[in-house]
Amino acid sequence: MARFRRKTCIALVVLVLLVLTLTVVLKALTPEDSPFISPVGVQLLPDKKNRSPINEEHDDTPDRSKMGESDRSDKLQGALRKFPPPNYYLHAFYYVWYGNPKFDGKYIHWNHPQLPHWDLKVAQGYPQGRHIPPDDIGANFYPSLGAYSSRDPSVIESHMQQLRTAAIGVLGVSWYPPNMNDDNGEPVDDIVPLLLEVAHKYHIKVAFHIEPYKDRDEVSMFANVKYIIDKYGEHPAFFKYRTNAGKLLPLFYVYDSYLINSEQWAKLLKHTESNSIRNTPYDAIFIALLVEEKHKRDILTAGFDGLYTYFATNGFSYGSTQRNWESIKAFCEDNNLIFIPSVGPGYIDTSIRPWNFQNTRNRINGKYYETSLSAALQARPDFISITSFNEWHEGSQIEMAVPKTGQTVYLDYLPNKPAIYLEITRKWASIFGGERHKWQD
Repeated sequence: MARFRRKTCIALVVLVLLVLTLTVVLKALTPEDSPFISPVGVQLLPDKKNRSPINEEHDDTPDRSKMGESDRSDKLQGALRKFPPPNYYLHAFYYVWYGNPKFDGKYIHWNHPQLPHWDLKVAQGYPQGRHIPPDDIGANFYPSLGAYSSRDPSVIESHMQQLRTAAIGVLGVSWYPPNMNDDNGEPVDDIVPLLLEVAHKYHIKVAFHIEPYKDRDEVSMFANVKYIIDKYGEHPAFFKYRTNAGKLLPLFYVYDSYLINSEQWAKLLKHTESNSIRNTPYDAIFIALLVEEKHKRDILTAGFDGLYTYFATNGFSYGSTQRNWESIKAFCEDNNLIFIPSVGPGYIDTSIRPWNFQNTRNRINGKYYETSLSAALQARPDFISITSFNEWHEGSQIEMAVPKTGQTVYLDYLPNKPAIYLEITRKWASIFGGERHKWQD
């Protein structure tokens, strides 16, 4: 009997040890429940799928996913505290035109064609045809996220984490009206709702960068601004700016605004016109693109509220030439206009315009970008815009890029790490914030 008890005890001890061993092993195999792996994040937060805030608000059915919602929210807020605060005077132009087979059924924009030179004799000396993703893309750098889709929720999450790492407060999202698109893409308006939702989680705002869509004129602009404000204007991530007069208004960038003459714009933007958008529920701050010096007067005559310069190539245009920014700022001050210079980390578009090497601007390991930011601050701007977060075709992106070898030769950020331009942006966002306080004192 004693021997039986001894055997039983030994068996129980062995069983307990076995259970403990299995528990330790399984725990070691389980990934840590952390929302971020790194400051810019590669591992992403779980995303709510096929659920809208309205549906959740009125859904009384018990849901196991809701049990962990509070925990996820607490973890997100804890992670956000690791980021610098967003600077809402610092904007970045953002493109949602990329696609891949997984999310879009095909590659979009990564397969961009090589555009021929307008001179047929010159064009004959350069390659033509489309790029073939994923190894051969229409860019001189290669994104750390690969040939991604702008519809991929995990990509949008990663982008918002990168933007918060850089302290960027506002996205200027490239926008075409519903069922319209650029020459090489697909309609993008249906991506906006998800973009707003994820941006709001990260306390980032979204402004609209209205592209030169087909038949754009003062009448269609009124209709499209009305559409945007009616559909998105009440979303908490929709960017609004309080004017000196105390009005809280949306801000719209208008790309290639000079394609419509100032008399037409005045019908939309002047208070004196009968069909004006002013003093209606759809009034807003409209920012025109300044390219040539003569556009200054056109912008004033048209009734715009301000101007921006967009191009990341110093010297490419009058507006993008940094030595002109102080005089442009003086013009804006004299005429009560908002001045928004555009800075960029460099420029290279020879993957899609192989003949355009004269407009390439070397990044010089970040020095070009810092010089641009310094020049912008010297002009005491109202906002600073960054060209761009992810315009990969023109090599002006600050999004993380990685070294890549293969048949296509890509540039990279070496000897710096992939997040170098996010870190530079964060530094200057802080400097800009400090300078703004000085200017206001």
